Amino acid sequence: MSVAAEAEVKGMSDAEVVEAYLTASMIPDPDAAAAYMKPGTIITFTGGREFDHPRGPTGFNARRYRWVKKKMDRFDVCPGAGETVVYSIGTLYGEWLDGTPFEGNRYVDRFVVRGGLIVKMDVWNDSAERILVQMGIEA
Repeated sequence: MSVAAEAEVKGMSDAEVVEAYLTASMIPDPDAAAAYMKPGTIITFTGGREFDHPRGPTGFNARRYRWVKKKMDRFDVCPGAGETVVYSIGTLYGEWLDGTPFEGNRYVDRFVVRGGLIVKMDVWNDSAERILVQMGIEA
């Protein structure tokens, strides 16, 4: 991480770090997003997929969506001993690969933040359920 990026992160609250990470990841700019994570952080994505860099979810999303963004409705902040758990809760909107628009797809992202950096991320959303319905499978 550059000295400038470190200085920016150190002045931010844990919720602001999470919001900055999510904003960079939606560009998508996985390398900018990585500046808010400790190197080697595991991102556990829907379906139990694990990635060790924001490039992983970006690549996975490229196979699922033409584009996708998050409407971040709220951040729930849970301070603990030496770490903070931050939940980002909202909905996804965008276009499926076939160009069909969607919105209102619920998501919850759970982050563990230590020393101003994200050290763990878990992602859940309704996309798999919606894809099943598109395929005519009762979800």
